[in-house]
Amino acid sequence: MNLSLDGFVEGPDGKFGWSRPDEEVHRFHNQIARDLGAFLYGRRMYETMVGWQNVAEDLSVPDYVAEFAYIWREKPKVVFSTTLETVGPNCRLVRGNIAAEMASLKQQPGGDLGVSGPGLASTLARLGLIEEYRLVVFPVVVGSGKSYFTMLDHATRLHLLETRTFGCGAVYLRYQRA
Repeated sequence: MNLSLDGFVEGPDGKFGWSRPDEEVHRFHNQIARDLGAFLYGRRMYETMVGWQNVAEDLSVPDYVAEFAYIWREKPKVVFSTTLETVGPNCRLVRGNIAAEMASLKQQPGGDLGVSGPGLASTLARLGLIEEYRLVVFPVVVGSGKSYFTMLDHATRLHLLETRTFGCGAVYLRYQRA
């Protein structure tokens, strides 16, 4: 997930253009996505990401953007929502118990499960279901907006596993729950 130095995924205007990755960061995200077993989304993040369904056919986008679109379309997606009626191709809608669904997903073969979106991430963090945190922090302070981790009621100790600095000044941080 991309976020500002002060921990926001959206600014006060609800926009996140300040976190638009350059080619280097985008290719890094492509590799992370390629290694995932599935994407997990809440309703709002799914509605943001569903636009990737048709990006690959847009001949005006750079190859690394089209590459992500192909990866995104091919990976299974699980959408947690009580309000959506349907989801797109290669997606499964889950309305029930998040903890039970996560236990089932973790038993299935495949790569890591990538959680995107502050609502779902906060819910899973509260339940102790996130094993690793992988964040790309952009060199911008937005001051207010939507925090990545909302509604947390306890601290979670983490152990640093990996860092990477990008030419644009963004920093990748990978932590494991201690």
